[in-house]
Amino acid sequence: MLKPKARSPRVIKPSSDQTVPTVSVIIPAMNERRTIASVIRQARGVHPSTEIIVVVNGSRDGTEQIARRMGARVFAYPEPLGHDVGRGIGAGHARGSILLFIDADIVIKARDLKPFVRAVERGVDVALNSYTGNIHKQDVHPVVLAKHALNLALSRPDLLGASMTAIPHALSRRALEVIGTAALSVPPLAQTIAVTKGLDLHKVHEVNVGRMNPRKRRTFRVDPLRNLIVGDHLEAIGYLLEATNERGQQTDLFRDRSFVG
Repeated sequence: MLKPKARSPRVIKPSSDQTVPTVSVIIPAMNERRTIASVIRQARGVHPSTEIIVVVNGSRDGTEQIARRMGARVFAYPEPLGHDVGRGIGAGHARGSILLFIDADIVIKARDLKPFVRAVERGVDVALNSYTGNIHKQDVHPVVLAKHALNLALSRPDLLGASMTAIPHALSRRALEVIGTAALSVPPLAQTIAVTKGLDLHKVHEVNVGRMNPRKRRTFRVDPLRNLIVGDHLEAIGYLLEATNERGQQTDLFRDRSFVG
């Protein structure tokens, strides 16, 4: 009687959780069940080696369950965490060498996300959306003015109103280590750290998020985020003054203050 042949050991392919991805796409989400699946679907197409990280906070509409069904790594919190806090949390869990930040309520085609990833692959540390906001009108939005003012203070007039406040934008792993995850919750501060620390920061591609924004806050006479974001820019200016001098390294020309009083 022939003995049965010994079975070869079963080969188990490593799951995506065991494979280090090249790109980590970070998506904060709060009650975005209508768009989250489409956002994830587009994000997955930015690179062959991509992980999707969804930070769900304060959601009651099934956003978390949809994200999990879509295969995302989900980090869920029952309470709202505050504006942009999810970026820092997602970055802290990211494994990729490139971090791409988008929002759960704006569906951006993969073809418009890829340029940010490619820019970091080419050596850029911070790849910004070239969209700068509308300044060619009488009443310019305070947030748009704040973005332009910060870049002027940083001696980067070439950036105009491009900002880490806006999505999409991407970071290198080096940039994340220099900026730190906590600062990502205050995007203008993160941008100021990036510039003052000498990171390579550039506008790379325009996505008109102003036109795409769903405008959820129309019921308010004043956008409740407006003052918060302007305050973020003031915090960034404060950091700049502490890191440089009282004029943010801007010239005093030939002013001789010794003759005054």
